[in-house]
Amino acid sequence: MHRMPKTRKIIDDAKEAKSAFTKADGLMTSLFNSAYGYAIFPNVGKGGIGIGGAAGNGVVYEGGQLIGMAKMTQLTIGFQWGGQAYREVILFETKEDLDRFKENNVEFSAQASAVAVTAGASANAKYSNGVMIFTQTKGGLMYEATVGGQKFKFREL
Repeated sequence: MHRMPKTRKIIDDAKEAKSAFTKADGLMTSLFNSAYGYAIFPNVGKGGIGIGGAAGNGVVYEGGQLIGMAKMTQLTIGFQWGGQAYREVILFETKEDLDRFKENNVEFSAQASAVAVTAGASANAKYSNGVMIFTQTKGGLMYEATVGGQKFKFREL
């Protein structure tokens, strides 16, 4: 199957991101294995002064198989300063949860936040409305990984 170079790069980056998540927290491996599906956004750029935003492209897996690509956008309002690059993974508990994402019906509420991945961080993580969200900073000055207001567009490969 021929894929555009940009798509191939995102897929490769997502594989690296998955390795980085499991390297930082070994417990993530069993979460990836037990999730019905997951979306990995390997390069999310976030920045702002006052009003901020974030965007990133990612890949979506179902039962360990690559099924499509996704785009994430986010607008945030509130005190913020600086810029950050981070990785994000969204784990889906069931087929219904993944289907909701594929139908572009997943948008995180304003107070949604993610677990920042460090050793053992995922030990007490629980699914909320069928999803579990983890982030890992790649550099930058922002600390809080709020994921409220994120919207997604899915396209099948």
